[in-house]
Amino acid sequence: MSITKVTRNYQITIPAEIRKALGIREGELLEVHIEGDKIVLKRLERKRKRLRLGKRLSPEEIERAIEGGMKECME
Repeated sequence: MSITKVTRNYQITIPAEIRKALGIREGELLEVHIEGDKIVLKRLERKRKRLRLGKRLSPEEIERAIEGGMKECME
C-alpha cells in the first residue's frame, strides 16, 4: 500500500510503484469518480491523431488540427 499527501493546491502525486505498474506517463488523462467513500482514478485512452514530421500542412489543416485538439480537451 502506498500513501500520498494532498498539497495546498489539492493535488496529489501518484506513487512511482503505481505509475510503473500501470504504465502511467506524464500528460496522460485520468478520469476521477467516487465509489462510496473511495476516490477512483481510471486511465483514459487517447484517440489523438499524429502528424508526421516534415509533412507540409496548409494553414487550414493546422487550424483544423488545433480546433480538434481544443474540442477533445473540453470533453
